[in-house]
Amino acid sequence: MDRLKDKICVVTAAGQGIGRASALAMFEEGAHVVATDINAEALEELKGHGLETALLDVRDAAAITAFRDRVGGADVLFNCAGFVEHGTILDCDEAKWAFSFDLNVTAMYRMIRAFLPGMIAKGSGSIINMASVAGSVVAVPNRFVYGASKAAV
Repeated sequence: MDRLKDKICVVTAAGQGIGRASALAMFEEGAHVVATDINAEALEELKGHGLETALLDVRDAAAITAFRDRVGGADVLFNCAGFVEHGTILDCDEAKWAFSFDLNVTAMYRMIRAFLPGMIAKGSGSIINMASVAGSVVAVPNRFVYGASKAAV
């Protein structure tokens, strides 16, 4: 399977879950995958599968710029980083609101701003932003800020 042969795919939150499964699937399709996460231990295991890994805090704009400069661009950008905060609006203080929106929404903005100019210059590229049915399709109990942030995606 070579559907992504010779493509550079950047995946955020690739250390576990959907990000990890997607990074491995892209690699199986022939891509050069740069798997990123803030969890160094989770990334170590991916190295054994042949993926390039990089520590990256998607909440840090300067780190994203430095990462983009080192990688040199991407054919596919998969924004998968996110956080599920539990609780109702009454449980969600401003710090939880700010953190959830920064990680679940603004981090995607930062990554797109960093990688989109290179895609435009090449005349091709794909950006995938992980949303959720929670908030945009159905309401989920005790997922107030998660649903709001994923609806924003």
